[in-house]
Amino acid sequence: MAPQKILVLGVGNVLLKDEGLGVHLVRRLEAAYDFSENVRLMDGGTLGLRLLDPIAQADHVIVIDAVQRGADPGTVQKMSADDLSKKVTFKNSIHQLDLVETLAYAEVLGQRPTCVIVGMEPLDIEPWGITLTPPVAANMKELEVLVLEEIQKAGGSWRLKAHAPQPFGEATDYVFGDSCGNHRD
Repeated sequence: MAPQKILVLGVGNVLLKDEGLGVHLVRRLEAAYDFSENVRLMDGGTLGLRLLDPIAQADHVIVIDAVQRGADPGTVQKMSADDLSKKVTFKNSIHQLDLVETLAYAEVLGQRPTCVIVGMEPLDIEPWGITLTPPVAANMKELEVLVLEEIQKAGGSWRLKAHAPQPFGEATDYVFGDSCGNHRD
């Protein structure tokens, strides 16, 4: 039996501070790890319904996102897609609403994968800014470990690259840059 296809999907807007934490983490994973062939990493940004095809092609989706649930900023959280659909409102996040709709369309097509959302409570998602806030940046390693555990639970594997960048730990490590978190001039 072939291993299930796993999609690790980082969503959010990197121009709105903590809102982009999912995209930042996917970039970190791409730079630091080699994954088994059944694992696909994707920067989903704020694509919404345009993610239907990659989601429908997967057997299991791990979404990484900023999730506003009233916890302390930097709190790492895991929930099912069903939990998300019960909690999301327009003021929480437009792209989370799009994700719920996209999963519903995949279900109508008979192609809805299992899905888990791994997220973190943001401190600030407005106004414009390209760095993560200190409490979120400080907990990105915890979020990374949880995502790697979810990949393993779903049947994927990984190994650290020989010249992997150091783990992030400072707010300035997460700025809009290349996939290694390097600053662009």
